[in-house]
Amino acid sequence: MVKFNFYKFELKSFAILVLQTSLPNMAATVTRICGTGLLKINNGTLLQRANFSSARTWSRGRKAFLATIGVLGGGGVGLALALDQSVKASDLELHAPKNPWSHNGIFAALDHASVRRGYEVYKQVCAACHSVQYLAYRNLIGVTHTEAEAKAEAEEIQVRDGPDEEGNYFMRPGKLSDYLPKPYPNEEAARAANNGAYPPDLSYITLARHGGEDYIFALLTGYCDAPAGVNLREGQYYNPYFPGGAISMAQALYNEVMEYSDGTPATASQLAKDVCTFLKWAAEPEHDDRKKMTLKAIMIFSFLLSITYYIKRHKWSVIKSRKIAFKPSSK
Repeated sequence: MVKFNFYKFELKSFAILVLQTSLPNMAATVTRICGTGLLKINNGTLLQRANFSSARTWSRGRKAFLATIGVLGGGGVGLALALDQSVKASDLELHAPKNPWSHNGIFAALDHASVRRGYEVYKQVCAACHSVQYLAYRNLIGVTHTEAEAKAEAEEIQVRDGPDEEGNYFMRPGKLSDYLPKPYPNEEAARAANNGAYPPDLSYITLARHGGEDYIFALLTGYCDAPAGVNLREGQYYNPYFPGGAISMAQALYNEVMEYSDGTPATASQLAKDVCTFLKWAAEPEHDDRKKMTLKAIMIFSFLLSITYYIKRHKWSVIKSRKIAFKPSSK
């Protein structure tokens, strides 16, 4: 009597086991074709093997060639990283330091009071030059303002609409569906008003700049006198965090340059912090919802994982510990 003992085998071995129970020769053939060395025939008995490596059959020259390719590839990647770091170290601008933002945690939400104050900073200081063209007044509802407050904010602007029944365009108060107004009608007008420099749109500025809100905060608070040897043209200012150091935007945030509606002291760092938080929300309005969904997904999948593990142990406990014996006919 030929016995086949299987105690521990993986899913691939189990698939071959089905063939072994009725067609041992076919199973051995499939094993040789696969080349994985899962089974071995010893005196008419099929034994399980754990040789999954196909590199044992490689020639010495092939191994040396692949090892050389791996070493050269790893060395090339290391050289590229070293050159990239050396180029960054030789730049003229400083790199923005990391700040402990309250929303940096895995499950930390944005400070909505800070987002509201940041909207006030943008409206009173930044909106004179920069636009947020992808942000509508309806987006403020439930985040920084109530519906009535958002409607009041929208009605403060005049929007060109039409044509009417007579084919004429007219001006009307803004609605919740309107987007925040642009300070200039086009790019050419913006450059003409800023000595040739174009103020970028701030809708996605925290995602478009390396460092995100850390860079914006450092830029807004990093103005200083130009060091010796740095020549600035008329209308330029020195900021070490800006590439090249020469920036056409003048320092906009000072202590007490405006007043908050909630009475928060309007220091320059507080203004910069709040407007950075507002721009973070403007670029990622789904920020809080994404983190809430992540927390829910972790909880649900943890529960499903425990059930799956229990079912796996329950179903496979019999299969992994059973003994299968094949008895050929006695004819």
